[in-house]
Amino acid sequence: MSAHHERPWVIHGVASDFEVEDVWAIESSDPRADFASLVDAFVDDDFPDRAPAVVGLLWQARWVIGRLLRWDRPDEGIGERVSSLRERLPDDLRQAPPGRSLPDVPFTPVYETSEEWALEIANRTVHGVLHLGWVPDPAGGGRGQMAVLVRPNGLLGRGYLAAIKPLRYLIVYPALLRGLERRWQAGLAARP
Repeated sequence: MSAHHERPWVIHGVASDFEVEDVWAIESSDPRADFASLVDAFVDDDFPDRAPAVVGLLWQARWVIGRLLRWDRPDEGIGERVSSLRERLPDDLRQAPPGRSLPDVPFTPVYETSEEWALEIANRTVHGVLHLGWVPDPAGGGRGQMAVLVRPNGLLGRGYLAAIKPLRYLIVYPALLRGLERRWQAGLAARP
């Protein structure tokens, strides 16, 4: 978790009341790797369609359970139960376009800079942030870093996060990040 807090990112001031739930490094051995190409690979993910079958099944199960238990009602989302984090942005970022969206994934872009990209989601269980950042290295390259920040909604939210933690760590994030790293490498290799 300290790897996330070491960078002078905007997200620290915007989501200071959120807990850092997960932090993952996204590596590239290509010296042409940069943040823009990483975000391109993330956006072009086609998640959950190209995800491993077990990840796609877990993703679909989450949304079926959410419908049955009414976790994802519009009145539980951003602009209803919680305010968008865009309202907390510094003026220059609040006036800028929010950044790229993820197709077919219910996250809303908050902001995008040359070193950060943040998206948010809110439902009855949590208000969550997916944060992608760039960590430069002294040699001029760098790596990506994905963090998930959450503000649980009461006991339901804490219980939900505890219940899905093993699935996130053992199945979902490893598969998601392996696929992302492959697409990132392939995109870099296709550059002239």
